[in-house]
Amino acid sequence: MQAGLTKLKGRTNNGWLMSAAVVGLVMAGCGVTGCVNSPLGHPRGPSANRWWSLPIGYVSWQWVLNHPLTLNDPSDMGTNDLLPSGSPAPAPTVYDIDGVINSSATVAALHGRGDHVICYIEAGSAGNYYSAQQEGITTSYFDQFRTAGVLGNTLPGYPEESFLNIASPAAVSIVESMIQHECAAKRFDAVETDLDETYTGYDGPTGFRTNKAIERAFMTTLANYIHTLKMGWIAKNLVDTNDNFSSTMEPYADGLLTEDCNQRKQCGRAAKYIANGKGVLDAEYNLATSQFCRVDDIAGINGAQLDTNVDGFRQPCR
Repeated sequence: MQAGLTKLKGRTNNGWLMSAAVVGLVMAGCGVTGCVNSPLGHPRGPSANRWWSLPIGYVSWQWVLNHPLTLNDPSDMGTNDLLPSGSPAPAPTVYDIDGVINSSATVAALHGRGDHVICYIEAGSAGNYYSAQQEGITTSYFDQFRTAGVLGNTLPGYPEESFLNIASPAAVSIVESMIQHECAAKRFDAVETDLDETYTGYDGPTGFRTNKAIERAFMTTLANYIHTLKMGWIAKNLVDTNDNFSSTMEPYADGLLTEDCNQRKQCGRAAKYIANGKGVLDAEYNLATSQFCRVDDIAGINGAQLDTNVDGFRQPCR
């Protein structure tokens, strides 16, 4: 999680035994939930997928996370937004919204408009933001993580959120149950996972031993599971790892969402996704559209200026 985004105790080493087993499965082309029928566990190309993939080319998109999407609110729906030229922006056809606080009825209504809908969930961390009632389950996911002993250090700047032990089978199982119940059961088209690169320490120390191989195993397992549920996986911020992790994970992903990649001069690392027919979205928080839109347009990235509350404000580049 970065720059105040999304709505948004104890340390344990339980589950460390997962790491060697999961890494072995991934290298064999398998995840915790099973193997896929192609080399190294890579999903087949977009044309052969049985799930939605974020397309390349022009895609008008909206991202609202800090409250349930209001279907009759022009700000939430992005229907009154302007392009940098001052002309009306096209209405979004892709909505990325919180999987817990948005209902299946909202997803169905967006589908009825011909739109695609991405389900935001936390993967590398867990926040104590929702009640079990909101999640539609008996015991909240956060309490399940806490009981399983897989919560690590508190995420800096987010006192109600803790890193997960991504090497723990228990953590994987709970995240997968969240994906099934909050995303697949509501018929979302794809899943955006947050904190996909905690091994870097960029967001703070997790409290667990971890490395790129363990992160790859964790995210590949989730990607394969998402695909078994006939949804696409939209990877998040993989370009900010300062290594080749973005390219390593590209074959598993069905699109990429980045934050401030122009400000950090990291957008070039997304080129492999576009070259392989997978769309890239860029949210810029601190740059004016005049500072990044031309670059995004040339690169084939769908950029927009948003605020860090992710509350519906946007100025898309095109």
